[in-house]
Amino acid sequence: MVKNKKDTVVFFDTTLRDGEQSPGASMTFQEKLLVAQQLASMSVDIIEAGFPISSEGDFESVKSIAQQVKGPVICGLSRANTKDITTCWNAIKYSKKPRIHTFIATSDLHIEKKLQKTRKQVFDMAVNAVKLAKSFCDDVEFSAEDASRSDVEYLCSIVEAVIEAGATTVNIPDTVGYSIPSEFGKLIATIKQRVKNIDKAVISVHCHNDLGLGVANSLAAIENGARQIECTINGIGERAGNAALEEIVMAIKTKPLFYPVNYNIKTKEIYKASRLVSNLTGVVVQPNKAIVGVNAFAHESGIHQDGMLKDKRTYEIMSPQDVGVPESMLVLGKHSGRHAFFKRLKDLGYKLEPNVMEDLFAKFKLLADKKKCVFDDDINSLVEQSVSGVQEVFTVDYVNVTSGVGVIPTATIRLVKTVKNKKEVIQEAACGSGPVDAAYKAIDKITGIKVDLEDYTLRAVSGGEDAQGEVNVKVKYDGATYIGKGMSTDIVEASINAYIHAVNKIVIMQFGGKK
Repeated sequence: MVKNKKDTVVFFDTTLRDGEQSPGASMTFQEKLLVAQQLASMSVDIIEAGFPISSEGDFESVKSIAQQVKGPVICGLSRANTKDITTCWNAIKYSKKPRIHTFIATSDLHIEKKLQKTRKQVFDMAVNAVKLAKSFCDDVEFSAEDASRSDVEYLCSIVEAVIEAGATTVNIPDTVGYSIPSEFGKLIATIKQRVKNIDKAVISVHCHNDLGLGVANSLAAIENGARQIECTINGIGERAGNAALEEIVMAIKTKPLFYPVNYNIKTKEIYKASRLVSNLTGVVVQPNKAIVGVNAFAHESGIHQDGMLKDKRTYEIMSPQDVGVPESMLVLGKHSGRHAFFKRLKDLGYKLEPNVMEDLFAKFKLLADKKKCVFDDDINSLVEQSVSGVQEVFTVDYVNVTSGVGVIPTATIRLVKTVKNKKEVIQEAACGSGPVDAAYKAIDKITGIKVDLEDYTLRAVSGGEDAQGEVNVKVKYDGATYIGKGMSTDIVEASINAYIHAVNKIVIMQFGGKK
């Protein structure tokens, strides 16, 4: 990294202002304070705490953050008028490092349709606003709203004028996410070249994500001389949101040759900040979200898992620990291969013969076809079933059950009976008080063994809507008690497996496997 102070990119976090404008993402005062404190722990350079004139609650929260949060610059937003700027100052003045951020639109569309003013009027308002803000504090930022759709000559003239009036940061927003990287980078380069006094201010950018290019545009701006990036945690914000802080800083960290700049962000605090903002705002982070999504460091493909086990660099361009994620995760599912499955068995403490492990892998693949993820509890249950030592005289070949309100529960069961390598297929049907009872009665007909069901328990083996159900049954036959266990994502199937497990024990122990 370049050690030149001029080449430091500062991060301006607007989660508490623009981010909170996401529909349904409003936070209470206490919640905003928690987020601000986490941003400070992360060493964010500037926190835009809110828009003080917008409401009494926002004023109080900005004021409290200015009073209590130490370290970052505390910034408040204001429109280019006296009341907004004065109110903003009254909220942020308690900070040791206050900043007034004032803005006005500069595109002809906004000037004519929204503001209903002339270019000259907007020019004068911008200059006067900066002068007023400068009378309160030294650190003043000016934003040219909708800059990416503004006339370049007019934009450059305003930027030059506000710097002359005292602005120390000039923000060039892509307010509606309209730019593409090459276009936006060229705009920043043009401003840097044409504005005579640009060396007296920091060029900032604030990119929205309407075309999914917020981060790309921000990085293009850095390449062309921008040294302040306005962004939010998880990319939340108006409409499609803002450029995501975590994506920009990790791009810089991961590609130092492309971005030879310094930054102050403590990246190991990123994941904590992401979870906090998501939990407080209720805006869920999509699983495949870069850097902080739950799948960002998760691997299911057998080829990927094999590579990860040999060298994590094969499929990870950054360390999960760098962003505060404890470790990479090998997700066991239908795409997983032997290496990952056998590694998980070893991690769980199992030392099994190769033939047993192969048998378990085959059963794992069958289970993985039924559910999205196979958890450790699922694997433990597979092992318990496979190494129980019970010979499978009867195995399930076909099951069909019908049940419902006003319907007599009926089950049709087909079992394969194996004795001395000779197989016999037997099918029966029965009715019962419910689908499980009907299935058990059909099994009794096939086996010729009538047992007394003393106990039946069902529990979820793992979490989620596709969790496996584990059924344990206790049956009594000829004065002896037998325990059977079955597991499946289908409760009826799990119940049948448990019953068959107990029956096989009876056949082995009572009849030597020849019933």
